[in-house]
Amino acid sequence: MVNKKDKNVQRLKRHRRVRSKLSGTAQRPRLAVYRSNKNISAQIIDDTKGVTLVSASTLEADFEGIGSNKEAAKKVGLRLAEKALAKGIEAVVFDRGGYIYHGRVSELAEGAREGGLKF
Repeated sequence: MVNKKDKNVQRLKRHRRVRSKLSGTAQRPRLAVYRSNKNISAQIIDDTKGVTLVSASTLEADFEGIGSNKEAAKKVGLRLAEKALAKGIEAVVFDRGGYIYHGRVSELAEGAREGGLKF
């Protein structure tokens, strides 16, 4: 019998390990990434208050295109940076959510950097 490890359980372990060392403040909130098979979303969170300040996703009504590719991730990063700058947020701490910094996660980060966020 083959025992196959659950990838999401392993990801959640990595995420908990990273989150024990990483926290968002009012000066530098946390940019958290969530990636599913069909969509990608990101939030900017102030952990001291426990409040989501800004969010962007491929599930938003005005998003056009496929939500599960690198171009969509870059658009989400750009949109998130645009909303964050409008609220006065310039510097963030990047939380990759236990995902490997590769593919859609790195494209979202690059889009956010191109949009003007610093991390």
